[in-house]
Amino acid sequence: MTTLRAVLAEWRPLLVPTRFEKAQQASPHALQIGLRSLSGIHWLELSWQADAARLHTIPPPPRQGDGSTLAQQLQHGLRGLALVEIRQQGWERVVELGFARRPDDPVQRWLVAELMGRYSNLLLLDGDRQVVALARQVKPQQSRLRPIGTGDPYQPPPPLAGEPPRLEEGFESWQRRLKLLPVPLAQALRGAYQGISPALLRQLLPAGWGERPVDTLSPPEWQQLWQAWRGWLEAVESERFGWQLEPEGFRCWWAPKAGAIEPTVTVNQGLAAYIDEHLTAQVLLQRRQQLGRRLEAAAEREHRQAAEQQALLAAVPESEALQRRADALLSQRQPGRACIEEAQKLYKTARKRRRSVAAITPRLELHQQRLTWLEASLTYLEQADSLEQVEQLAGELEALLAERSRGSQGGGVQTGNRQARRSPATEGVPQPLELHTASGLPLHVGRNHRQNEWIAFRQARRGDLWFHAQELPGSHVVLKSSQQEASEGDLQAAADLAAHFSRGRGNRRVPVVMVPIEELQRIPGAAPGTVRHRGGTVLWGEPQRALSLLPEQRP
Repeated sequence: MTTLRAVLAEWRPLLVPTRFEKAQQASPHALQIGLRSLSGIHWLELSWQADAARLHTIPPPPRQGDGSTLAQQLQHGLRGLALVEIRQQGWERVVELGFARRPDDPVQRWLVAELMGRYSNLLLLDGDRQVVALARQVKPQQSRLRPIGTGDPYQPPPPLAGEPPRLEEGFESWQRRLKLLPVPLAQALRGAYQGISPALLRQLLPAGWGERPVDTLSPPEWQQLWQAWRGWLEAVESERFGWQLEPEGFRCWWAPKAGAIEPTVTVNQGLAAYIDEHLTAQVLLQRRQQLGRRLEAAAEREHRQAAEQQALLAAVPESEALQRRADALLSQRQPGRACIEEAQKLYKTARKRRRSVAAITPRLELHQQRLTWLEASLTYLEQADSLEQVEQLAGELEALLAERSRGSQGGGVQTGNRQARRSPATEGVPQPLELHTASGLPLHVGRNHRQNEWIAFRQARRGDLWFHAQELPGSHVVLKSSQQEASEGDLQAAADLAAHFSRGRGNRRVPVVMVPIEELQRIPGAAPGTVRHRGGTVLWGEPQRALSLLPEQRP
């Protein structure tokens, strides 16, 4: 509620009046509208997303979603109108934007944003306050109290429980209201007053106070809380708003203190960046979970098929026993027709099992290569810190599955460099992580299979050194020692990075193999990034020590 008041306080001098220009639906739960003033077009985003209901100004967005039904309804309903009024009553999280032909004319359309968690909605009303269009219809079986559909008269949400906070209320009345029931202080504040969110409580209450029963506060503590309460109310009343990031979120109101610096970032600017970061993190988490399930399912399938091939291979030694049984049948003095037929069947089965070794062995190798690839992909996914990295891994998985399907249909066991190279996911130049040692030597770190292939076989030069965690899935690291002789510190930095970007990241020390780049070999027919090598030296890498080489924003 406080954030909403801050956003609208910045809107009124900026947007009233402005002429409606355009509406577009950027996502299933968000609408963007452009409003033109003398200084240019201002863009607003209004979202009814359950866990991120919001409205704020945004930078000019790309053209997208202007053909959606809701965007077209707003485009038709608001064409030629100007925003002349921004209304928000009491402590309700409901904002009404009034549009008319001219600032002094009666309002012809209301755009209503209800920002109430999972009940959030966006509605377009006509001059008689009937629903013309809405983002989410509410049917009678969903809500008996307040069903909403096109053509219905608009009904505001049910009134809030609790009292509206007021500057006019005195200390005794305020304290008496909170001490009415012996409940924790946070519960008392939220139950007694409107507009009190968990985030606001963290800003008003010192650490640990929220769980304290109200009857345990001493008189000085009551006075301390009263001063914080009054400071918040005065900031809201006088519209002292500004954006401040805090360890557990953000703060958009401020109370003057000695030496305090007034915030310089507007609430709309800060909120737009904060929400964008929050939504990006949410999408990243969802995509990681989805891709993780797909990788685990693919690994389970490979394990199952490898076990089937292993069982067939284990049956090969039985061919000798089948051969002996057939010999015994034919060694009889006068074998009958049935004995001869049985012996022939046994000979045929024995030969088939012996021949199967040549087919089963490469299949088992292929399954093992794919399992190694999938285990490495899961490691890259766990360590992915951007949506782009996750999408690249998803593209590599699609390429592998497509090649696997092609190989199954063709009856072969070859896997996919050619198919992977043709996949859209592998188009463009890979962008591995580039770092430098303390002495200035470049270090390249592959964050997926294609980047591993790129740094090991395309960018590497004779004299470079390749590092990888021993017997653990993880990133390839190439130290560009072809540029100058590497010191012990350079080698240790590369080993630390290989340990950090591996499945052993949580260990204190990880064995890392160091190999001259010319000793690396591709495995014929294997997926990109799959290598083998001769020899090598084992170093001990410390994952935590690698943090000093990484950019500050990287965890």
